[in-house]
Amino acid sequence: MKGKMQTTLLESTIAGSWYPGTAKGIRAMSDGWERGIAADAPREAPNVLVLPHAGWAYSGETAWRAVRLVKGAKYKRVVLLAPSHRAWIENRLVAPEASAVSTPLGEIKIDRDWIDRLALFAPVARNDGIHSAEHSAQIEYPLLQLALGGGFSIVPLVMGSFGQDQMGMCARALARLMDAETLLVISSDFTHYGDDFSYTPFGKSGGEDVRRKVAASDDEAFQLIAKGDADSFAAFMKRTGATICGHVPIELALRAFPKTMSIVRQKYATSSDGDGDYSRFVCYVAATGSVKWQGEGSEVLSADDRAYLLRVARASMEKAVRNGMRRGAGIDVSDAPKSTRAKMGAFVTLNDKATGALRGCIGEIMPMRPLVEAVAARAVDSALGDPRFSPVSERELSNLRVEVSALTPPRPVESWRDIVLGRDGMTLEKNGCFAVFLPQVAPEQGWDLPTTLSYLSQKAGLSPDAWRSGAKFETFQAEVFHE
Repeated sequence: MKGKMQTTLLESTIAGSWYPGTAKGIRAMSDGWERGIAADAPREAPNVLVLPHAGWAYSGETAWRAVRLVKGAKYKRVVLLAPSHRAWIENRLVAPEASAVSTPLGEIKIDRDWIDRLALFAPVARNDGIHSAEHSAQIEYPLLQLALGGGFSIVPLVMGSFGQDQMGMCARALARLMDAETLLVISSDFTHYGDDFSYTPFGKSGGEDVRRKVAASDDEAFQLIAKGDADSFAAFMKRTGATICGHVPIELALRAFPKTMSIVRQKYATSSDGDGDYSRFVCYVAATGSVKWQGEGSEVLSADDRAYLLRVARASMEKAVRNGMRRGAGIDVSDAPKSTRAKMGAFVTLNDKATGALRGCIGEIMPMRPLVEAVAARAVDSALGDPRFSPVSERELSNLRVEVSALTPPRPVESWRDIVLGRDGMTLEKNGCFAVFLPQVAPEQGWDLPTTLSYLSQKAGLSPDAWRSGAKFETFQAEVFHE
């Protein structure tokens, strides 16, 4: 799922060009913006920002109109959705490999644990090179530092294009993981107008009339965003060919929080408002919003419950491996928390810490016994009884990461079309053959639904197209957590 970390710190590659190269210069520039803005502030800080990402000389003051409204807020984490301008990315969210990013204002820790959790439900790649070359994420870091200080971590996610299945997976993952301590930032410029951008639907005269028409088009797009209408926004982009470079991050956010986002525009401006030459210009929107995160309070197991189950899995596995025996290797679970004693299905997955390679995975789908007992038993089975691998040796124990999937009871669905990637685990049964995939399998591989079902058929010992007719499907959901 993830490879070795290649670097520990991503230094800014645009400080000194896109924005000032010193902390003193950054603060002086922001002080200048602040002096030109009325001192009013909202009663409650927004938890969504839409920000432009041009150089500060062009869009910095516009962006500050929104960023200043979270000044002093106690957000512990910022999830930043940004479009890729230089790398072709398809059906993936790209996070950094590094552990922190830096600006002249200091370092911001990257929340690698949150990214790991995201990767359980959505296709995530890690690439420092993409982030080093991408201004749409980097330009926002010092603005956030000015507003939030140094007590927050960052989750920068760069993206390109998505198929429908993969977009849905990422949206559901985002909705599941956002919480009250997290600020969502969407990085996007709006219309890019002129021959350079191959976009001149209102002529090339460069006059005020062009600006008015472009502003009207941007306003139409923004009103759809403000309504939380992802389908209409996507249709607008397709119909008009509008050059809103962050339309994919915008659509992803709208699909993650349909009809629940309340977005208010704080400022609209263009790069040519100073000289009045509208033959070539870029438009900027700063906006704020509030969302009730759908994932809040939705998990069944508390953090303490999860930690307990992981300790049980680890202890049971290590005892069995060291004793060289699969049976009779149980450990005392008399102190198990109440919620872990409910009957649930469970899988235990073992991965190599360094490479992410699978080392074992066995489980039970049906809720036949208390969850804690299922976890203890299946941890041993995954280490010593997975027929795809040789038994885990004692010297390997410290190099393995334990992951637990606690399952809801499976239920039949009428058709494979009812399966939702990123949410559902699935079983396939046909002609006496059977196979199962956990919910995180497709996101980890970046598969769409037909591809997932083709591999599931092959896992069952059937032909790749066997799922298309005569197969029966069941789905289940899972709470997935790891060491």
